[in-house]
Amino acid sequence: QVQLVESGGGLVQAGGTLRLSCAASGRTFSTYAMGWFRQAPGKEREFVAAITWGGDSTYSSNSVKGRFTISRDNAKNTVYLQMNSLKPEDTAVYYCAAGGRLISVNPRSYDYWGQGTQVTVSP
Repeated sequence: QVQLVESGGGLVQAGGTLRLSCAASGRTFSTYAMGWFRQAPGKEREFVAAITWGGDSTYSSNSVKGRFTISRDNAKNTVYLQMNSLKPEDTAVYYCAAGGRLISVNPRSYDYWGQGTQVTVSP
């Protein structure tokens, strides 16, 4: 069992920066691939980025590639999402998720989810 708690969301102006954190409980954190997803009002949940269990490989959606970076620190049971050059269209609730060992863009591949953190980017 893994419990996930996101933090770091907030209100920022376009072009600004935020760093999201996702703290995990449970000793099995390091065995799971981790992903970040987001959901804007009226839209489906969207894949953002994912990282393998060992942190050796990452993958990001085209919409955030070059601006967002996912990383993890297994010693701290934490995964991060560094978000640079934020745009108003990045506004959404951001969720972290844990599941499997390899990268997946499909939310159904993930077994555990956090409660989400709101990111709002003003023009």
